[in-house]
Amino acid sequence: MSDISEQIANAPHLVEADRVVKNFRVGRGLSGGHFVQAVSDVSFHIDSGETLAMVGESGCGKSTVGRLILRLLEPDSGAVRFEGRDLALMSGSELLQTRKRMQIIFQDPYASLNPRMSVYQIIAEPLVTHRVYRSKKETEARVMQLMAMAGIRPEYAGRYPHQFSGGQRQRIGIARAIALNPKLLICDEPVSALDVSIQAQILNLLRDLQMEMGLTYLFISHDLSVVRYVSDRVCVMFLGKVCEVGETEELFARPLHPYTAFLLEAVPKPDPHLRKEKKALLFGEMPSPVNPPDGCRFHTRCPYVMEICRHEAPALNWVENRQVACHKEG
Repeated sequence: MSDISEQIANAPHLVEADRVVKNFRVGRGLSGGHFVQAVSDVSFHIDSGETLAMVGESGCGKSTVGRLILRLLEPDSGAVRFEGRDLALMSGSELLQTRKRMQIIFQDPYASLNPRMSVYQIIAEPLVTHRVYRSKKETEARVMQLMAMAGIRPEYAGRYPHQFSGGQRQRIGIARAIALNPKLLICDEPVSALDVSIQAQILNLLRDLQMEMGLTYLFISHDLSVVRYVSDRVCVMFLGKVCEVGETEELFARPLHPYTAFLLEAVPKPDPHLRKEKKALLFGEMPSPVNPPDGCRFHTRCPYVMEICRHEAPALNWVENRQVACHKEG
């Protein structure tokens, strides 16, 4: 191995989550309320230039993970590292500089835009906040460049968010997110609020920007057809825990965790002959994140449950070339 190849092989991951835990207090009273266990002992990594998709049912903790990476939320325990550095140990000035390299695209393209600001002002805001350019002319030139990159016509610069469709608003949000040349973009269900035809346009835009700017994506979604199109690897979560992490095509072709298999089974089939096949259905009720079951959190709904599943949580181990948290695959 050459010196350069060895350096690349030994380089730290762009993002590392190491046994991250996040709980939220709910309710009041003499007992002090209860805690929702949103993220429990979650570990994964994202390499530079790749797209890691995070999937699971609503409430599984995937959006919370995205906000923990950006340090919009503080973890209760565990560590989140960006470019090898623990975000929790950074000073205010260091975190400010690091945040230039980490941005987010929100699910609702209207709620994420200030209705009192024009398109120009929205896109220019991060440039002005971080004092990227000394002159107004330089800022204006950069805003026009970003609008072109996101497919926004230059004559729209003086318009306001309510004057645009959902897809156009999301383009504005994307232009704002890439303004500071970030390395990492958290895409929190960026196309779920859009029509299917517009979804394809936005997804193609994200892929083009990734190739052009060398972006890294954490793509949070519950739409597995979208995930298969955009991602290099997939991380499956259930009730705050990671179930399976693997290469996209391999995971779709042969899921190892029972929950992953049920998720894929639920995807609508375009072939009318395949639609007639009987689908396996999950039984039982969804466990509560306030009082999750002991052992494997999926065991109350799993058809392969064993006695060990009821009292011992499975570790996230390597099985073949992917990670799986399942006693059946241990």
